[in-house]
Amino acid sequence: MSGAHQHVQGDERSALTVRAALASTAMAVLLIGLKSWAAFETSSMAMLGSLADSGLDLLASLVVLLAVRIAAQPPDTDHRFGHGKAEALAALVQVILITLSALFIAYRSIDRLVRGAETQSAELGIGVSIVAIVFTLALITYQRHVVKRTGSVAITTDRVHYASDLALNTSVIVALALDQFAGLRGADAIFGLLIALWLLWGAWTSSSHALDQLMDREWPEDLRQSFLAACCDYPELSGLHDLRTRTSGTHHFAQFHVWVPGDWTVEHAHERLDRIEEELQKRFPATEILIHLDPEGHTDRETMLPSEITEQAS
Repeated sequence: MSGAHQHVQGDERSALTVRAALASTAMAVLLIGLKSWAAFETSSMAMLGSLADSGLDLLASLVVLLAVRIAAQPPDTDHRFGHGKAEALAALVQVILITLSALFIAYRSIDRLVRGAETQSAELGIGVSIVAIVFTLALITYQRHVVKRTGSVAITTDRVHYASDLALNTSVIVALALDQFAGLRGADAIFGLLIALWLLWGAWTSSSHALDQLMDREWPEDLRQSFLAACCDYPELSGLHDLRTRTSGTHHFAQFHVWVPGDWTVEHAHERLDRIEEELQKRFPATEILIHLDPEGHTDRETMLPSEITEQAS
């Protein structure tokens, strides 16, 4: 497996993801306090939008904290494949919260444009936004480290959200400067609307990875081809067919059928293929591999796609 997929597992992964979730929660609490003060003092729609985003950041971070704790639990009798999909569910909750935040900001910005209200105390709003940028940069740098080590989809989505906060806080600075210092009335409301569109785009792009896991999408083509290339190193797997793959959290699953010579005993076949399973799992960490034995030439049509059956018939 490529380096991007070689992540820490077990207690170390759990500790890293929980610490990252706690850090984002603490960050959200701090920013809510600062932005509440600034939004009240400046009457800025851009600042209000940034405050609403931080409020949802806090709720989303709490969801992530719960999800990574659940995902770290080992398989049990009711969840034999583990609890990794809790992270994908948390990511979807975040997407919903981001979307609601964007719609709220868009509504308030349009209302501000229609009413033509003005902002005030630009210096305060700009100062708070600069502080928010510094703290947010520190957080996403730490989250990048955690994602690189763990591959957590929940922390990945959380990081995308906080990364978008950099643009949000920068836009608040520009909006207040244009509105008050340059005399461009309405700039604040327009930037608030642009922030809402930015958040909607982020929600759309962040949802794809989580949905792929929940829908048991096949591995990316490069990973799939890498796995098949590794299988070619073993003559016993020359009859490999019906490969199926999926991912849950950072745990991968691969199962396939292999034709074995008809004169092999079941015991002999299992001994040889069990050894190969162990070697492949060393080459592809955090991957559960399941090999089904088929008599040479036999095809289990119940597990094939209609297109594969058609190709075989032709």
